[in-house]
Amino acid sequence: MDFSAPSCVLGSGGLCAPHTGRGHDPDAFVEIGSLTKVLTGTLLMRLAARGVVAVDDPVERWLATPAGTGITLQQLQQHTSGLPRLPPLLPGARRSDPYRPFTDQALRELLTAGLGALAVAPPGEKEEYSNLGYAVLGAALSAAAGAPYTDLLAECVLDPLGVRDEVAHQPPQDRSLVPTGLFGRRLRPWTMTGAILPAGGLWATPRAAARILAGLVVDRVLGEPAPAWQRAGELVWHNGATRNASVFAGAFPDGRWILVHRLGGAAAATDRMGIQHLRGERCAAGGAGPRPER
Repeated sequence: MDFSAPSCVLGSGGLCAPHTGRGHDPDAFVEIGSLTKVLTGTLLMRLAARGVVAVDDPVERWLATPAGTGITLQQLQQHTSGLPRLPPLLPGARRSDPYRPFTDQALRELLTAGLGALAVAPPGEKEEYSNLGYAVLGAALSAAAGAPYTDLLAECVLDPLGVRDEVAHQPPQDRSLVPTGLFGRRLRPWTMTGAILPAGGLWATPRAAARILAGLVVDRVLGEPAPAWQRAGELVWHNGATRNASVFAGAFPDGRWILVHRLGGAAAATDRMGIQHLRGERCAAGGAGPRPER
């Protein structure tokens, strides 16, 4: 196991003993990156169950964008919309903080210009992992329900899971945890509070992330896991990475699950730690192992 970076490992009974090392804290807010997507996908399914939206609604039903692309909400969730991985380079974008200029206004301007020009493949033809697609999905759900994304998520998903107070888009600084650099200075996280938020901007305590995993995949308190989750045989999983953090969450239907969060270090090592813990229980996934998503 690679515990060279501050790490937190939480698992189901018998899978592994809880472990924290090098200053990690299971009760501090940490970036969860693309694990945010499973919450956004769950929100889509919850709103669909309430009749607020239909998963096959075209994007233009809810957003001011030219019709005719054929992109649906479900395709956005399943990464089959044909939209590229990232939004186009915007003025002011920097490698050190790439999403900062991707504001809600910037997304509206992209939508007005039309999504068709951005597509790298026809919708429904192939899977193309897309952070941009989830930004569009979050905006569509907010427009359909007439409420901010964060409010909808709290009401429809976080409250039923009992984690509203442990998931945030702007965590209190005195409870947030990021790696430190030279002279012990906190490294600055990416700015992900704008349009990219539904794709990867949430923070949560590792304990809350573990409850999300167990609640959605094992206990299924909100029904079948949303298609936003990735699957490899019986293993249901997702990962995520930002500039300063990475996470892996995976579970089997029989109740075995693992949550690994690390501050700094290689994101691939976080995935390996999660898979190694699962294999330690001789859990055969029944198919190819997880592929990097982020």
